[in-house]
Amino acid sequence: MPDTFTIQKAKAEEVLEITHLVAELLMEIMQVSGIAAFTFDPQKMTTQLGAFMEAEKYHVFLARSTQHQCIGVITLYEGFALYAEGAFGTIAELYVQPGYRSQAVGQRLIEQAEAFGRTRGWRRLEVTTPPLPEFQKTLAFYEQAGFAVTGGRKLKILL
Repeated sequence: MPDTFTIQKAKAEEVLEITHLVAELLMEIMQVSGIAAFTFDPQKMTTQLGAFMEAEKYHVFLARSTQHQCIGVITLYEGFALYAEGAFGTIAELYVQPGYRSQAVGQRLIEQAEAFGRTRGWRRLEVTTPPLPEFQKTLAFYEQAGFAVTGGRKLKILL
């Protein structure tokens, strides 16, 4: 069956659509986990996203349905570490609208991220899952896509 969607690198004029999808992701994580883990202002997010994209610090790919509706997004940023043996990419956000899940949209977004990373000389691609066990299916999705659990948990301190 041919894909019923396309994936392309996002353009600056698509920041509102990207922000909308990322806001849906954050709301879903908080709703399912019951943890108010994020505070966000959509207008501030849109401004920051535009600045990140313009500075080429943040790379975004959008999945669109055949009707040109945004149905998925993956955002990436570059890091450098000795443990990674140089440059690597991190998936900051990956979201597919519920009605389009299990249709290979997420897998194709990851494949696009991998291809992009190879052009940048990245040695690896990393991702942190939302809270477990609530997002066990998300972990299984990443493992099926070839990611390996390396242990640890994502921690933060506000500055």
